[in-house]
Amino acid sequence: MTDKRKAHWDTVYDQKSEMQLSWHQEEAQLSLELAKLAGISATSSAIDIGGGTSRFAGTLLDLGLRDVTVLDLSQVALDAARQRLGQAGDAVTWVAADITTWSPDRQYDFWHDRAVFHFLVDAEDRAAYLNNLTKGLVVGGHAMIATFAPDGPETCSGLPVARYSPEGLAEVLGERFALVAQRHHLHQTPWGKPQSFQFSLFRKDH
Repeated sequence: MTDKRKAHWDTVYDQKSEMQLSWHQEEAQLSLELAKLAGISATSSAIDIGGGTSRFAGTLLDLGLRDVTVLDLSQVALDAARQRLGQAGDAVTWVAADITTWSPDRQYDFWHDRAVFHFLVDAEDRAAYLNNLTKGLVVGGHAMIATFAPDGPETCSGLPVARYSPEGLAEVLGERFALVAQRHHLHQTPWGKPQSFQFSLFRKDH
């Protein structure tokens, strides 16, 4: 499954420009808002799950963070993101891996996932993700997970997705994670189509 997924996303990022990607954002404003709400600072560590060609890693560097990791299934996407950051990209740890088969060898203060979890429609994949989230986040650390909202699209990039409310996502994450903030976001694709998202910020309590 990992090879099939990798081939899919490498093809997407290889054949489409950023302005042809429905999830593209020039600025990750809501992610930044929730990261600040989580209390991240220059001394924090952060991992961007499914970072792709997102600008969020650069935003974290601009905040003064020097312990930033970007994980994505697609090496094509990571190469593009690193090239765009230029020399600043040398400060980022780039990891080409499938979140469902990768295993963290350390813990982070902040876990950022904008639109990865909703692609995990199989229970086994969700369980693997949650295991890695639990292992990879410090107690007291925060995870921001954004997915399509209940009234959002049923597919993305030709793949089925699972849609969540903040409360529904909290139930999936379980009692170790406390929902501390939630935002509804109507994302506009580069061609002007609205997509309904929910952004939820969780704290790992134990």
